[in-house]
Amino acid sequence: MKKSDQKTVRCCIYCRKSLEDSKEMSFNSLDAQREAGESYIASQKGNGWICLPEHYDDYGFSGGNLERPALNRLKEDIVAGKIDMVVVYKLDRLSRSLLNFSELQQFFEEHGVSFCSVTQPIDSSTSAGKMMLNILMSFGEYERMVIAERTRDKMAASRKRGMWMGGGVPYGYFAENKKLYPHPEEAKIIKRIFKRFIEIQSPKQIAFELNSDGIRPRTGLPWTSPYISRILANHIYAGEIFFQGEVIKGEHEGIINKNIWNRVREITASNIPYDRSKGMAELTTPLKGILRCGHCQCALKPVFTTKGKKRYYYYYCDKDTKRGEKSCPVGKVGSAAIEDAVKEQAQMIFNSPYFLERVSVKTNLTIPEIKNFFSNEFWKETNPGELNHLYKELFEKIILKEDQIVYEVKTSGVQALIEGVTNECE
Repeated sequence: MKKSDQKTVRCCIYCRKSLEDSKEMSFNSLDAQREAGESYIASQKGNGWICLPEHYDDYGFSGGNLERPALNRLKEDIVAGKIDMVVVYKLDRLSRSLLNFSELQQFFEEHGVSFCSVTQPIDSSTSAGKMMLNILMSFGEYERMVIAERTRDKMAASRKRGMWMGGGVPYGYFAENKKLYPHPEEAKIIKRIFKRFIEIQSPKQIAFELNSDGIRPRTGLPWTSPYISRILANHIYAGEIFFQGEVIKGEHEGIINKNIWNRVREITASNIPYDRSKGMAELTTPLKGILRCGHCQCALKPVFTTKGKKRYYYYYCDKDTKRGEKSCPVGKVGSAAIEDAVKEQAQMIFNSPYFLERVSVKTNLTIPEIKNFFSNEFWKETNPGELNHLYKELFEKIILKEDQIVYEVKTSGVQALIEGVTNECE
């Protein structure tokens, strides 16, 4: 074949290095991978191979998925027709997942692009190369799963010995040589949080006090009630590790003593805003899922507090409960006041001429008989779940503002209720 007739094969080199890879491993850095790729392409110069100058390097990205910036840029250039051959140092640089690799292989084939490995006898442009590719990828997937399983087992065994296994360092501690030590200044704040909770039993008030004193978490953002609650529930501060439902004595030093920890647990268990054993899904109230805060544009959620044997029900602005300092003018409202107001509005609709006349026509009942059907007894006998269903049929949403209640009535809902009442009365 004449040199002028030989097809030019435009080759790009893809390199990847995950943070888990050992830095000391030979030919594992991005520079070493590219050097090996350039040498291999130069050896194929007689076959028309040329090395493109663009670099496609992903540093710090796992081979377990395809969400990588350089790989995405490579795919864009393939779609644009700029590449004929993808060269990698080793197959697992492209992907460690058999499923993901199959997806990449299909993508390459659709765009007429081949790929090859510098250190493995693989060239996807040949049938033998494709067979070897599938064999190696199967072993690669198996190896990845074994490594992941061993890592999980090692972490579980370490946790059972009370070791801290890394991740975000909890506020109040600093990490050194993979161990936790109390931070001199932050530990004082942790002790203050636990002490104040025993005194006032209010995470929200504690967050407000810390913010007022100019104290901030590491993020620099204001303290919030959920953040304080997470600190109060974290076994790490009592010198323990919580793993798979089991409490284990940790290797680190606790910031608070066991008596304070136990006292906080007792308070938390006896003064919770709702039944945590069942969850909020089990708490059914007439206005659940309908009532909205007109100031914060969020849900007003039903909660209750327990004092002795008596429960007190409220609707709380969902966003305001998470703030360290109350800023919503609606805030919380007693359930009885708002539920009575909504009931009166529903009674007005049921007593409207439009509603009464249409039900009368459909049932042949007189208007006084229909009114009697919706007497006070009807409302007393209807349980919260039934009222909730009725209100959801009747109202799109109910918006509670600082000085008014706005009702968004469903036109189709009124018609549906007329049909429902008709069937009930027949």
